[in-house]
Amino acid sequence: MDLRRTFTTGLKKGIATTWILLKITLPVYFIVRLLEATPVLDWLSTLFEPVMGLFGLPGEASLVLVIGNTLGLYAAVGAMGAMAFSGTQVTVLALMLSFSHSLPVETALAHRLGLSVPFVVSLRLGLAAFSGLAAHLTLAAA
Repeated sequence: MDLRRTFTTGLKKGIATTWILLKITLPVYFIVRLLEATPVLDWLSTLFEPVMGLFGLPGEASLVLVIGNTLGLYAAVGAMGAMAFSGTQVTVLALMLSFSHSLPVETALAHRLGLSVPFVVSLRLGLAAFSGLAAHLTLAAA
């Protein structure tokens, strides 16, 4: 085994992967930061505060959920990085997104496999909501 070649290959692949992730997370980060400077994020936050409150999350967490559900987990990470969430809130968001990330892509795949689209979307969003509520209640009690 050639240690130098293994290290070089690993380093190149690591840099390539980092570049791919940065191309996703950085633009989302800057867009969310830009939205924070406008009244749009405050408006969204106020609109979704009652629903997000059920999960122990502020209203602006709805933006992270929408981004994660439509664009994917790395985009959601970029959005989360632009906002100030507590560790508990990040945990709740991550758990919810683990069930419902990338809905358009994964729902299309489920459809190609012959599964019912309404069932798949309902199941994934239901599991996300249930897990978020359970995590919030569990972590709030701790």
